[in-house]
Amino acid sequence: MENKRLGVIAIVIEDLEQAEQVNALIHEYNDLMVGRMGIPYKERNISVISLMVDGTTDRINALTGKLGRIEKVQVKSMLTKV
Repeated sequence: MENKRLGVIAIVIEDLEQAEQVNALIHEYNDLMVGRMGIPYKERNISVISLMVDGTTDRINALTGKLGRIEKVQVKSMLTKV
């Protein structure tokens, strides 16, 4: 069994039409979620989502990979070593 890691994922949605697809993926991987903060930045017409996750690197990478393939969605993640 692979060790679980704690991490954060930052998501910037540049096209708000993609928000539904992003939210569907977050829901699909809800077993990883520890916390979520979403901030609509109306002045720039974007949305920023910050996720705290706890899971295997394979599962976290699967989520970030799928999110990163959505057009006009930027994703960055950081995982702890413990």
